[in-house]
Amino acid sequence: MHNINSLSEEELVELNHKVVARLRFLREMRSHVQMLDFRIGERVRFQPSGRPEVIGTLTRYNKKTVTVITDSGQHWNVAPALLYKVNSNSDERPTTLGKPVVQFPGR
Repeated sequence: MHNINSLSEEELVELNHKVVARLRFLREMRSHVQMLDFRIGERVRFQPSGRPEVIGTLTRYNKKTVTVITDSGQHWNVAPALLYKVNSNSDERPTTLGKPVVQFPGR
């Protein structure tokens, strides 16, 4: 391991790029693991800053977030760390053969 004080400016910039890339990778992996706690079609809730709680259906996995569609048709991209599963005893959506029915506005 090199002493950081002996590195040139160019070497420090290169090291910085490697550190940033590694941190980005670790964040994406953590986010991916958190996404696996949820399934497409599952009812979830989250609390946007300064707004009332939002409840909706998880419809898509993105690179760092998941897409949640609310009952009113709003689309939210939410970090999985901010999501909670909706208690199955309350806020229940209609189901067909035990599978959630996703309702899209205008259809």
